[in-house]
Amino acid sequence: MHEMALCEGIVGIVEEEARKRAFTKVNVVCLEIGALSHVAPEALKFCFEAVAARTIAQGARLEIVETPGTAWCMACSKTVEIGQRYEPCPSCGGYQLQVTGGEEMRVRELEVD
Repeated sequence: MHEMALCEGIVGIVEEEARKRAFTKVNVVCLEIGALSHVAPEALKFCFEAVAARTIAQGARLEIVETPGTAWCMACSKTVEIGQRYEPCPSCGGYQLQVTGGEEMRVRELEVD
């Protein structure tokens, strides 16, 4: 389950920001997760609670904002939304798609005291 390792990275980012900005409690961690990132949001929520225990993020609520996958279709010259890799262009049915978004996972914002 790579979500556990991802949560360890998230908590590491939160702790680093706490050192830089001198806050002592995290109330909310807001993540942005792309549809093509291969991250299971429910598994991430489950793992976050366990990883955050006994850290500055203990008890923090994890909010997830899911972003769509996007690609540039070389056949019809359009930017289109896709749900997964290797599916056809929803506009023309072509398969020459270059992924342009939806692979990211980032800490979008923190609500702190």
